[in-house]
Amino acid sequence: MSIDIILETPDFVAVNKPSGLLSIPDRLGVEISLKDLLKQKYGQIYTVHRLDKDTSGIILFAKNEIAHKALSALFESREMEKFYLGLVQGQMMNPVGSIDAAIMEHPGKTTKMMTHVKGKPSLTDYEVQEQFRLYSWVRFQIHTGRTHQIRVHMQHIGHSIVCDEIYGDPKPLLLSSIKKNFKLAKVAEEEKPILSRLALHSSQLNFSYEGVAYSLEAPLPKDLRAVLQQLKKWKG
Repeated sequence: MSIDIILETPDFVAVNKPSGLLSIPDRLGVEISLKDLLKQKYGQIYTVHRLDKDTSGIILFAKNEIAHKALSALFESREMEKFYLGLVQGQMMNPVGSIDAAIMEHPGKTTKMMTHVKGKPSLTDYEVQEQFRLYSWVRFQIHTGRTHQIRVHMQHIGHSIVCDEIYGDPKPLLLSSIKKNFKLAKVAEEEKPILSRLALHSSQLNFSYEGVAYSLEAPLPKDLRAVLQQLKKWKG
């Protein structure tokens, strides 16, 4: 599997992770992860932060212990600006807003999080980029780094991320839900989805490291670009 490198320096590497690839090995260690691939390329590599398996986009890894400590500190002190793009269910009433709701682990499910007053402080800003009939294309900035933060916060306000199997509707996105008077081709037995993965992309990281200001961007992957194209085409 080829690695899509956005930027490489002597101290760190920024990668555009595809959806469906683990950031780091899971407990079972059966599936290949991005970290495994980077280890094959660089030898030692250090985890700075992670993305959910089905989230695509920019992710940083450190190449030595000193860089690992410095970059991790940027995340912990909120000096790392983190932006995401995502497609959410429904039209949002407020085009700009903030979700300030603490997040904790779900007591009954180890892989699930939930909003709760006893959780850790969690803050997400959002801004709608474009509204469609059934969906909204949204830019997020997260000021904290909780597990599944955007997904939990969007469920909290009633606009789950499209194709979210934990916090929303897992059903794939079909062209028939966008295009009016959709007709399935005679040769096709069933409609193929235009998106069947979590519609969330880590798009940008802004930070300063050793006196250098970085603004790193991961272009939208082909599947999300195609979905946006169809939404715009059939918007009217």
